[in-house]
Amino acid sequence: MAKNLLLSIVCRLGRYKIGPSFLETSANTGVTCSIRSIQSKRLPVRNTNIIMSQYETVEKGAKNSPNYSLYFKNKCGNVISPMHDIPLYANEEKTVYNMVVEVPRWTNAKMEISLKTPLNPIKQDIKKGKLRYVANCFPHKGYIWNYGALPQTWENPDHIEPSTGCKGDNDPLDVIEIGYRVAKRGDVLQVKILGTIALIDEGETDWKVIAIDVNDPLASKVNDIADVDQHFPGLLRATVEWFKIYKIPDGKPENQFAFNGDAKNAEFATTIVAETHKFWQTLINQTSAGGISCTNITQRNSEFHIPKEEAAKILAEAPDDGKVEEVADTVDTWHFIHLK
Repeated sequence: MAKNLLLSIVCRLGRYKIGPSFLETSANTGVTCSIRSIQSKRLPVRNTNIIMSQYETVEKGAKNSPNYSLYFKNKCGNVISPMHDIPLYANEEKTVYNMVVEVPRWTNAKMEISLKTPLNPIKQDIKKGKLRYVANCFPHKGYIWNYGALPQTWENPDHIEPSTGCKGDNDPLDVIEIGYRVAKRGDVLQVKILGTIALIDEGETDWKVIAIDVNDPLASKVNDIADVDQHFPGLLRATVEWFKIYKIPDGKPENQFAFNGDAKNAEFATTIVAETHKFWQTLINQTSAGGISCTNITQRNSEFHIPKEEAAKILAEAPDDGKVEEVADTVDTWHFIHLK
């Protein structure tokens, strides 16, 4: 083999360039692979700035049990945290974002990134000792969009948001993806941000970022919140209604919103995202995370950084069984809510 063609395995998607004895990789990939190469020729650069999905999921524990967990791996096969190891930005221009899908559209199980579990797998929320499901509030069935979170964001509970007058809710930013495709739990979608609404949940600001998959057929036509009403008529109104009433069947009052429930535009939303990304950077570099597991394999300056072998051990030791709960027929009940 010609000496200038000696190349170690390149475990990366996206842009790259080869040096005489090393390979530079973008910090946006979130992939931690050691690369060494001797290459005199420059390899071609892809024509896209969007890093295609490079993650896979591993199920642990029995389905419909409290032990069920969905862990994440990168393309190198390393176990990662979807909150800390998947980058927020999916392209170098910081105009496309990664979204972790927790709940596919039309489903009811309230799945979420587990903040207290090492490596933050997706688990089902538990309420009063039982797995939690959201109610079907007529005319809606389950969640009416793909619902998930923006990685590497954190709504700081010690920060009073000036625009709402309320503190953060101690979670990553929620995002609702409005494209046509029903995603799968654990999908990592590349989305562009269109706007946001601000739910006030028990005195806390709970932003709901509105986004669309960049691969959706309408993505090129939808660039700001005004475009949503034009191309998805009625969806914003239905979204506010859904968040107002979805807890009422559980005996809770109607939810409230900042800005009278009006959605803010893309510029405002991206400012909120950037702010919560800075809060996350503070969180990951603290010595104490206040009950949030910050275990990760990519943030090398963080005290919570662990070797990939230790991450693999965490996955291997996660329970494979669990007490299965029967899904009650009441999960399919249609609730007719009349707001005053």
